[in-house]
Amino acid sequence: MSGDSLVTGSFVVADYAVFALMLLVSASVGVYHAWADRGQGSSGDFLMGGRKLTALPVSLSLTASFMSAITVLSNPAEVYRYGANIGYYGLSYMMTMVVTSEIFLPVFYRLAITSTYEYLELRFNRATRLLGTALFIAQTVLYTGIVIYAPALALNQVTGMDLWGAVVSTGVVCTFYCTMGGLRAVVWTDVFQLGVMLAGFLSVIIRSVIVQGGVLPIISDSQQGGRLNFGDFDTNPLRRNTFWTITIGGTFVWVSIYGINQAQVQRYISCKSITHARLSLYINLVGLWSILLCSVFAGMCLFSVYKKCDPWTAGLVSAPDQLMPYLVMDILGDYPGLPGLFVAAAFSGSLSTVSSSINALAAVTVEDLIKPYTNMSERHLSWSSKGLSIIYGVLCIGMAGLASLMGGILQAVISIFGIIGGPLLGVFTLGILCPIANSKGALSGLVSGLVVSLWVGIGAQVYPPPLEMSRPLSLTTEGCNFTVTDSLNWTATALPAQPASITTAPVHHIDGRPLLADSWYSLSYFYFSLIGTITAVSVGLLVSLLTGGWKLKVESRLTLMKEDTTVYHLFKYFKDRVTRRTGELDLTTDGEETTGSANPAFCDVELDLTKGRIRT
Repeated sequence: MSGDSLVTGSFVVADYAVFALMLLVSASVGVYHAWADRGQGSSGDFLMGGRKLTALPVSLSLTASFMSAITVLSNPAEVYRYGANIGYYGLSYMMTMVVTSEIFLPVFYRLAITSTYEYLELRFNRATRLLGTALFIAQTVLYTGIVIYAPALALNQVTGMDLWGAVVSTGVVCTFYCTMGGLRAVVWTDVFQLGVMLAGFLSVIIRSVIVQGGVLPIISDSQQGGRLNFGDFDTNPLRRNTFWTITIGGTFVWVSIYGINQAQVQRYISCKSITHARLSLYINLVGLWSILLCSVFAGMCLFSVYKKCDPWTAGLVSAPDQLMPYLVMDILGDYPGLPGLFVAAAFSGSLSTVSSSINALAAVTVEDLIKPYTNMSERHLSWSSKGLSIIYGVLCIGMAGLASLMGGILQAVISIFGIIGGPLLGVFTLGILCPIANSKGALSGLVSGLVVSLWVGIGAQVYPPPLEMSRPLSLTTEGCNFTVTDSLNWTATALPAQPASITTAPVHHIDGRPLLADSWYSLSYFYFSLIGTITAVSVGLLVSLLTGGWKLKVESRLTLMKEDTTVYHLFKYFKDRVTRRTGELDLTTDGEETTGSANPAFCDVELDLTKGRIRT
């Protein structure tokens, strides 16, 4: 047992065996693809899979890439504390796929680029490209370190699993198969890891349903506890989770990931045709909905089991992310191997995210920072890509070590990761949808959007929103019945003193808070990306107009054309159908002349009775 917190059990040999098997299979995929692709020595083969991938594996890889361990652990805890209305993410996912498929995918696929940021130089200038690349590398390395460390810490404190053993083993295995097999290995391990994630969720859900006596009691408990809050249509932008914040704000967050993030774009433009690329996005939507449904229902199970004894308020766990591991050890601890399956699911989320990040980091570094300034051969670029995969893998493990020293800053850093995506989305939107946008406008918009979104994001961390805007739903410890034995150590710093401590808001006197604290800084974190995008587009357009943007002539291939959209092709298809049908029903003389001989069984003849012969 961990000596840092109260735990319900600990890992046994079978659990470690399941976890090790997941790592072994992931590594084996890398070895297989390294062997299968040994004759292909170009960087394009390594980073883009030779652009020959099909829709199904790419779609599953897209789903797994940003469904990290933070999703596996945090989404159920979010439902437990704030309600199941995060299920509205399903709508934002759908809108994201439509926007990505119709606006960003056609342009990127037509240009056949490897790095998303190549587009910024083609459309604007090199300075914009380098700034975009630098922002992507910084946020991805930082985020990836957190993705490795945060779940390892939560699982360590509840299951007793060795913290740094888990961090290093996942980091090393991930780096290994990324370096050996390139994008193909990353895509196929993502497919396997997505299956493990779903299996882990289902093991918890099925056991919870058995323990609680069926699905209906869980739904009933959630309803009575106020967790089925799907009717919250409050338009107040300061509220943490409402229909509007999740659907509108969430759409901007996810478009900044699916539309322009290198890790996602690199996957769907590696498909062998644009039809496969579009199809991969929509099949991926089914995967996202499946993970969302599992995580929301797991959160409802969590509430149903602990509705009368909240483990956090009672001090049984020291952070919300530990609630799911605590439930697993509580209800699955007597079934050797099943806790290991859930831990494997959590770390599969980490592996899929980290591998995507490492491959994407290698791609942008080669394409944006090495290729333009050197004359290396394709073989040397391929070896450079593999070397960069190792370097970034080590760097991400190092960032996990740095994350261990950050403490409460972890959530702030994750928020900043989302904040940076908004301005980047804004500058890409300028390029694709606004022909008048020039390089001065793009650079000004990107910097302005970054400044404004960082301003609101950091302000929200320094001055947390009022409790009435972010207070969790009711939790109780009235039904708790446990005793503390000498073998269990409770550390005072790990125990929340009261339910109100669920919000990490420090106490401020009203007089000491700035005027913006209860308005601008209290905006829902879902809107941070929206603010960055709107600022970047607005400033970019204004500066472009002031600096002669209306005189700009942009290559049509760099902007969205009407022929790129599905709507155009649908309209053209139905128009042709209507035109053809109208022609078939036309009974005028011209119509007869045009269509009269369509049937080969008949021929036109003319009878000339005055001359007593038939003229054909």
